[in-house]
Amino acid sequence: MKNNLDNIFKDLEGKFDLEEPTIGHFERFQTKLNKGSDLDSNKRNNLFYFIAIAASFILFFGIWIGSSLTNSGMELAELSPEMKETQSYFVSVIEKELQAIEIERNSDTEHLIKDALLQLNKLETEYQSLTLELKESTDEKRIIFAMISNFQQRIDVLQGLLAQIEEFKQLKTQKNETYV
Repeated sequence: MKNNLDNIFKDLEGKFDLEEPTIGHFERFQTKLNKGSDLDSNKRNNLFYFIAIAASFILFFGIWIGSSLTNSGMELAELSPEMKETQSYFVSVIEKELQAIEIERNSDTEHLIKDALLQLNKLETEYQSLTLELKESTDEKRIIFAMISNFQQRIDVLQGLLAQIEEFKQLKTQKNETYV
């Protein structure tokens, strides 16, 4: 093994590169390295500024969205414990009626349910405008009465829908009995 290494070095003797770089090579190399790092730091700084600006836009957009969503009005529940109880009652009745309607949902009743839900959405929009009005108004009693009336109208719509569905089922049953 040792002889092999000695033979390899004897064969390569005189073939090694023994020249040295020209004068100033290290300084030129160092300046090139410094220029490259300056470019990299400029690129990093530009990227950092771009990310900072994008984050600022996202932050301001989020704040704007958040403020528009929180620009809601005043609910009945915020006025007094009695109003909170009243609102809870109406909301629970509406939820029960909606659950009863969902049980009755099928291809035959779908059209009736969609129409009723459109009416409910209109009433909900009116209610939201009433909450904004309540927040800014001094005539509380009139607005509170309108809000309670809105809840009652929603319940009436849902109960009317359930009655229509029941009539539809009875008519369908009678129709099937006459053909038998």
